[in-house]
Amino acid sequence: MVTKYGEDGLQLADVPTPSLGSNDVLVEVRAASINPLDKMVRNGEFKRLLKYELPFPLGHDVAGVVRRVGERVVEFEVGDEIYSRPRDLRIGTFAEFIAIDQADVALKPTSLPFEQAAAVPLVALAAWQALVDVARVQPGQKVLIHAGAGGLGSTVVQVAKHLGAYVATTAGTKDVDKVHDLGADEVIDYTQQNFADVLAGYDVVLDSLGGTNVEKSLTVLRRGGLAISVVGPPDPSFAAQLGQPILAPVMALMSRKVRKQAKKLGVRYSFLFMEASGSQLKQLAALYDNGVLRPVLDRTFSFEETLDAMAYVEQGRANGKIVVTR
Repeated sequence: MVTKYGEDGLQLADVPTPSLGSNDVLVEVRAASINPLDKMVRNGEFKRLLKYELPFPLGHDVAGVVRRVGERVVEFEVGDEIYSRPRDLRIGTFAEFIAIDQADVALKPTSLPFEQAAAVPLVALAAWQALVDVARVQPGQKVLIHAGAGGLGSTVVQVAKHLGAYVATTAGTKDVDKVHDLGADEVIDYTQQNFADVLAGYDVVLDSLGGTNVEKSLTVLRRGGLAISVVGPPDPSFAAQLGQPILAPVMALMSRKVRKQAKKLGVRYSFLFMEASGSQLKQLAALYDNGVLRPVLDRTFSFEETLDAMAYVEQGRANGKIVVTR
């Protein structure tokens, strides 16, 4: 449970089994993966935007078994093996049970065990929504993906190749072969080269690093190209996504510098905060079962080691997704 915002705010606790709404499925958690978003929510980085009521359970990815269903649930039944990224304000996968709206749930890929399926939802949805919904990537377009060996990047590389793009990515020396194996056409070893010095004419850049990396990414785009960041700064469209248009001026101010630079270069900037979607997870499950996509795991921890798993992710050493299992 997050008992307070901050680095020491996550604590083990006994909590009651969550109540079940009419549109909910009660899921027995078999595995949950850890994302940078968990750290950001725990530290209170979104507390003005996502109004969680302390204390609250953390965790944004889950694979498990349906144990009860609400009276309006028609697509799922007790015993189904599912995976999900629960919607914001209803997270809490670092627990024994979680109640999830049926619209956010899909049957897990049959080819993946629970620990692999739990590594998929958030990163797969983010990759799909960035490349398909926002960028509308077409075959032959050039896409740059930062940190291609990471939990998100390794999935985005695969989705981009599935869409027929020419894919470049950044990675450390030890991961060059790994990202080539995932499908990258060109790999920039960031320990040896500056990507902005060697790449040009790209249609899309997906940034997961933030800071000055976003601004540098704008320079490798062709005119009209699009840079998408999953770490910010947020733009005014995010206020609309949250249903809080009153915040649009604040977000405009936060992203003013990068949007101004993008306009000067004749390119575009967009912030992506992925949304829960059971229907998209259903599509993605087919891609995993067909071998088009595959999960990339670094290591697993037991549920009792969740705090250790969080610490491991925060050290920045993870080379793929970190999963906690029961």
